[in-house]
Amino acid sequence: MSATVGMLQSYAEKTRWKPMSASHDVTKKALQDSSWADGLRGIAAVYVMFSHLTMAFARYIVRPADGENGPQQWMQKPILRLVGQGTAWVACFIILSGFVNSLKPVKLARQGNVDTALSNLAVSAFRRTFRLFLPATTATVISWFICQLGAYETARQSDAYWLYVTSPGRSYSWGTAVEDLIRAIRNTWLFNPDNAYDQPQWALLYLLEGSFVCFSALLATINLTPRFRVMTMIICWFWSWNWGIRIGDPMVSVDIFVGILLAELNHSEWPLRLAPFSVFFAPPMTIAALTLMSFPSEFHTWAPWCNFLLKWFNRVSPENAELSRFWPTIGAQILCLTIVLSPHMRRALSHKYLLWLGKISFPIYLLHGSFMRSLLSWMLFSGQKLTEMEERSGDQTYIIMRYPLPGYTAFFLSMPIFFGCLFFTAHVWATKLEPQFGIITKKAEDLMFGKKDRPPALPVKQQDSGRPD
Repeated sequence: MSATVGMLQSYAEKTRWKPMSASHDVTKKALQDSSWADGLRGIAAVYVMFSHLTMAFARYIVRPADGENGPQQWMQKPILRLVGQGTAWVACFIILSGFVNSLKPVKLARQGNVDTALSNLAVSAFRRTFRLFLPATTATVISWFICQLGAYETARQSDAYWLYVTSPGRSYSWGTAVEDLIRAIRNTWLFNPDNAYDQPQWALLYLLEGSFVCFSALLATINLTPRFRVMTMIICWFWSWNWGIRIGDPMVSVDIFVGILLAELNHSEWPLRLAPFSVFFAPPMTIAALTLMSFPSEFHTWAPWCNFLLKWFNRVSPENAELSRFWPTIGAQILCLTIVLSPHMRRALSHKYLLWLGKISFPIYLLHGSFMRSLLSWMLFSGQKLTEMEERSGDQTYIIMRYPLPGYTAFFLSMPIFFGCLFFTAHVWATKLEPQFGIITKKAEDLMFGKKDRPPALPVKQQDSGRPD
């Protein structure tokens, strides 16, 4: 009888529900998963597209109010106005670039596999150049070709600001067009980048720059212990506020060093230790971050909350800091920090639909401008008549013929078709073209790294062994 009771007690002990243990395991699993970065990247790409739609059709959102101390419309309020804050979401891109590029090297370094980490850095640096250049060039060629066919002419004559300032005209001849194409591809990767056929590509040079800042920083610190590597990155973060501004770096290095620090934090025990308290600090930190990201690029004194941040900027900002990027950059850094420390936010951003959005985020970024200047413009302005409109340039006023902006009905009826075509094309790009870019990159890697046997460019003299045949 006692043996039976003992067996029952043992079985009850083994099968007893242990909520704390189960919750701990779920939290630990969530904190080991870094797929949230794909979800946030997808959201950032969509918001960059929204910012260009805002600049084209709802420019009032760019202002924080309808006048100095004037009334605020709903979409001008903090957080809601993030649809017009492309700068803040580009900052998220750069932080995520530093985070993702650092994850594996930092993990290997913490495990003591320094040689493997160095090899990984060399390969990643090589691949990064190809994986940015090949898709960007392909998107430029596509945009250039449809431009020469006249696909952007409707957008050029519209009254939608972002559309007509980013829509180039057709070249005078195909010979001139080829020269314009080469110039656009070259200008994408020069200082103050300006791609006439795909304006959003201005950020790619800074993403590439940020990647090499990340690789260089890790290369210099990979042998340090995690504690001293973190200390070094914090010093570099403070330092980069100064030299980054002086070399024309729009806060790229500042974001990259935060990305590296977040990778270190991700591999430490702190996220797991702080996870039980994340339900208390994550919501206010997220709200604060999104509010800072909402800081406008102009008209800073028009709303009380902007004026408040302007005064604090004058107190805490480094010398010559760029006001329009300062608070959005700080907000993006706080947002990413909050996500790393919050298992709930990580799980939310790892939803399958957000992961799919992250998978197609780069094609969305590259293609949305061309779709806006062609398909969306055709749907919105077809059938309209050119109307006389006044425009000012300095002190001069002149008349120009443009298509007037459509009403809300036409706009909202066109949006599902626009989004459907864009997302479908981005999905095809990600599943069909991206693998081809990967194959080209791999072949270049094998060739340049000497991974394939091939005849030497010049004959190699064999050393004499000293033994007779």
